[in-house]
Amino acid sequence: MQTMRHTTFALTLAAVRALTTAPLHDVTPLIKSAPLSNKLNCDVFFKMDCAQPPGSFKLRGIGATVKEAVENGADGVVSSSGGNAGLATAHAARALGIACTVVLPTTTPDAVRRKLEKEYGAEVIVEGAVWDEANERAKQLAAEYERPLVHPFEGETTWKGHSTLVQEVDEQLAEIGKKMDAIVCCVGGGGLLAGVLRGVGTRDDCAIVAAETHGADSFAQSFKAGTPATIPITSIAKSLGAGTPSPIVLRDALSSKRVHPHVVSDAAAVRACVNFADERRVLVEPACGAALACVYGDDVPAVLQNRRCVVVEVCGGAVVGVEQLDAWARELLQC
Repeated sequence: MQTMRHTTFALTLAAVRALTTAPLHDVTPLIKSAPLSNKLNCDVFFKMDCAQPPGSFKLRGIGATVKEAVENGADGVVSSSGGNAGLATAHAARALGIACTVVLPTTTPDAVRRKLEKEYGAEVIVEGAVWDEANERAKQLAAEYERPLVHPFEGETTWKGHSTLVQEVDEQLAEIGKKMDAIVCCVGGGGLLAGVLRGVGTRDDCAIVAAETHGADSFAQSFKAGTPATIPITSIAKSLGAGTPSPIVLRDALSSKRVHPHVVSDAAAVRACVNFADERRVLVEPACGAALACVYGDDVPAVLQNRRCVVVEVCGGAVVGVEQLDAWARELLQC
């Protein structure tokens, strides 16, 4: 086990109250992709949540959950994460002036650990080979510290926060006279998908494609079985690395009749990351590449055919750098 010291950023009560009245996340751009629009013969847009301050969509929901903890009197929070959720929790905690402890599995890149400590002043503990093991330690620490555990993908407040991305997309498209009739997002534990489901609501004219990579496809396997399945994580898309999806999200997805799981290879996800970097000059990680592969790849989900307006949630790239993406490309794409 590795432990690093943490720093508490104290704010006045008035400052905390001011911060908790407004969302911590940013409204992110919605950008049309000309090449993909031509390829799919419809409007294809990127929802650029990779532009959120900590680098991923996670701040939408986790920011709301940390704010709720502060409103309930918490002086700190505990998180378990493979990277993005921990960064979002630490960002929110620092913004609100409370302490933050993040438990990371050993597979987490060193750059994420350094960022959590140096930029956000979080206490960082490295324990467990996979997220599930790190989460068990986080539960113990939350009880020991008497602080709330901020789960990376569970919780109604978190899901409601994630739903704001759909509200933003609807408003942004309405400004140009368009309406989304399909959205593509990646799915790991299911938090993002839960937000999308809540954002789409009861609309029956909007399909949801839930993308994963082989070796991290616990949701697709659970969806097919109709019950939560647990799998070993073998994919490089570590941000999708929840061995078992949220039972509540799975239930909601099955009952919605509009969710369509789609599984791609690690190579397809990495190739999509490269394609996206070439088109937008922005780096994203393979978890996000799973969603991008649905539109960049040769295996476009059938449900996206004959659509008018497709939105791809570009969820983030906080745990990827140029060298890492290049290494994946050389290994998987032989380039």
